[in-house]
Amino acid sequence: MQNVEVPGNGLLLGKTALIYGAGGAIGGAVARAFAAEGAFVHLAGRTEPPLEKVARDIHRDGGKAETAVVDALDEEQVDAFVARVAKKSRRIDISFNVISFGDIQQPLMEIDVDHFTQPVTLATRTHFLTTRAAAAHMIKQGSGVVLMFGGSGPQTLPGLGGFKVALDAMAGLRRQWALELGRHGIRVVTMVSGGIIETIPWQAEGREEIVAEIAKAAHLNRTATLADVGSVACFVASDKAGAITDATVNISAGAIVDY
Repeated sequence: MQNVEVPGNGLLLGKTALIYGAGGAIGGAVARAFAAEGAFVHLAGRTEPPLEKVARDIHRDGGKAETAVVDALDEEQVDAFVARVAKKSRRIDISFNVISFGDIQQPLMEIDVDHFTQPVTLATRTHFLTTRAAAAHMIKQGSGVVLMFGGSGPQTLPGLGGFKVALDAMAGLRRQWALELGRHGIRVVTMVSGGIIETIPWQAEGREEIVAEIAKAAHLNRTATLADVGSVACFVASDKAGAITDATVNISAGAIVDY
């Protein structure tokens, strides 16, 4: 994947950011964008090489990044990782979790019950663990931002198995966290894109059809890009978006209609 260049204006200067799934396309794009805006990014994931690749890109461009192998579904590993960063940095400003849900997409009448419940269980578990760990430190400092990715809403498609249900569950979890953490100055926001073409592997079966559907759904003559994700994530995580919480920020180019 090519590097995602985001002009830096210091929106996140001095901020400490945690990114789970930082070795993936979206996590890496946001990590690079955060670093370009002045944040010290801590890249977490289950395998080291992809994290090191992102870290090298950030260091090359003059940014600050460290890597850590962390299973974001493991309570002890998540708590230990956040505690280490907090001890070193003295604060946790941003927590962004974009790990895979391990979903298997099939019609509901055909899917195995364990395959159906898997993404729901993984999504709620990992977002509960990473948010709780970060919030424990954010509460003490009276500020912080928790970012989620992948919106809910009334629209869906056939054959998604438990994936859309997992997104719905995340929306409920966001509302609960936003309500309970808001009085401590902590914001919780979801970003929704409607599909990022750059994240679809070239060898993926039916890629051309998927790309065509994403483009067709957009109201603009373009679709959202990884650069868009990074730019919007920087704004949402910055103090300029200080009044935004318990909300979905829609960068779907009109493909997903807000109600």
